[in-house]
Amino acid sequence: MSMNVGGDGGGVKADINVTPLVDVMLVLLIIMMIVAPLLQQGAPLTLPTAANSAPKPEGQDQTTVAITADRRYFLNTVQVPKDDLARRVTEVLESKGGQKIVIIKADVDAEYGAVMEAMDSLRTAGIEDMGLITDPKSGAQAQAQAREAAGGGGR
Repeated sequence: MSMNVGGDGGGVKADINVTPLVDVMLVLLIIMMIVAPLLQQGAPLTLPTAANSAPKPEGQDQTTVAITADRRYFLNTVQVPKDDLARRVTEVLESKGGQKIVIIKADVDAEYGAVMEAMDSLRTAGIEDMGLITDPKSGAQAQAQAREAAGGGGR
């Protein structure tokens, strides 16, 4: 039996040890997975539900106006005064140079008047294409609402 104790035969080991690299990359991946949803959060909203809603992809290029239950207005996660909403939306759309489409997200407890004021401000700014975002209803919620509408709610 023989053992190499670092004499002439060993030389310099030139292999790359990838284990620490993989460890660092996995930690960075986990951090990004946790932080990414928090960056897109914006205003704290509980969206209303609708059975016939179509999925709308979330993207960085869309302009979003969020309205909270306490009548605060957010433009792409930045709070803006109601009187300044039209001007700020116009500036954002001009800087993007794209389509004049604005997505409106309103809290389920937001007043109808607050949503209409935001839509009116957007119309005065020359924006005609607006979309209202909702959460899709689950199957159980849709069935319960259908029974209640049909009078089978047990009342």
